[in-house]
Amino acid sequence: QRACPTMMNADMDAVEAENQVELEEKTRLINQVLELQHTLEDLSARVDAVKEENLKLKSENQVLGQYIENLMSASSVFQTTDTKSKRK
Repeated sequence: QRACPTMMNADMDAVEAENQVELEEKTRLINQVLELQHTLEDLSARVDAVKEENLKLKSENQVLGQYIENLMSASSVFQTTDTKSKRK
């Protein structure tokens, strides 16, 4: 017994349509993965830039802190009361 050619064509059309849907889904997923990879790369670059800026600012803060300490120690206004009481 041979299957009806019309039935075979309908089955083949259904399989082809299913394959097309699968292909579109795979393409959509691949594009989504690529987009997520680019987003991750952008975020990683941003994190690196922020870390670098943070280190630079910490270093600048240390320099400024040392400078302020030096100014305070050189100024009589900021001397501790212990020093004044020892002079009496």
